[in-house]
Amino acid sequence: MSPIAPATTITPTLRRRRGLTEQAAVAAVDQACRRLRLPTVRAVLDEALAIAGKEQLTYQGFLAELLLAECDDRDRRSSIRRVKAAGFPRDKWLGDFDFDANPNIKPRNDSYAGDW
Repeated sequence: MSPIAPATTITPTLRRRRGLTEQAAVAAVDQACRRLRLPTVRAVLDEALAIAGKEQLTYQGFLAELLLAECDDRDRRSSIRRVKAAGFPRDKWLGDFDFDANPNIKPRNDSYAGDW
């Protein structure tokens, strides 16, 4: 006997919320972002709405932009956490390297082809 996919209840859920006022919708989105732990979506929502209006994004495009922003921010925060967890004595970045202190190391310029 083949398994039968359960009926989805998303459609009735979407239909029951059509009559939200603008203020109620803002509160609902804020509460949902808190509950679903989407801090970046919550933080950039107003800006994303303005940009979506200007660029006439589709619903899918708007959703994709929000979710990609959340993913990018999570990746950034995860990287910061991993560096902290490693317990390095201080932050070091390649951009902060002092090439004058060691003349044997030359900075790479953009026109350098990279003969290694």
